[in-house]
Amino acid sequence: MMKGTQFNTKIERKTHQIDATGQAVGRLATQIAHLLMGKQKSNYTPQTDNGDFVVLINSDKIKFTGKKLEQKNYYSHSGHPGGLRVTQLKFMLKDKPHDVIKLAVKKMLPKNRLQPLMIKRLMFK
Repeated sequence: MMKGTQFNTKIERKTHQIDATGQAVGRLATQIAHLLMGKQKSNYTPQTDNGDFVVLINSDKIKFTGKKLEQKNYYSHSGHPGGLRVTQLKFMLKDKPHDVIKLAVKKMLPKNRLQPLMIKRLMFK
């Protein structure tokens, strides 16, 4: 009898379609991250990438609670002195609504080599 984890060479990936209309971003992102990691499957192990595909529709109709539209900021830095860029959520929603959800989901995925592979399986319609 072998000890340790048994690896299945064949990974069956399903496609889940989620409608984002009227859903809160954080709750939606946890559902998507759960599906991308494959935690709903009986053969889940953290070191394998056996998650499913997720297709998100109506991502521009998501809901925010509280005063997040005015108060939440996204930061990016170029690496140069004075290179900090700040974007408010309301402008980010107007320009790139997909990126708001993609960033929320990416921060909920594990920070390892599997993260880029998992986030590739998130698609938008």
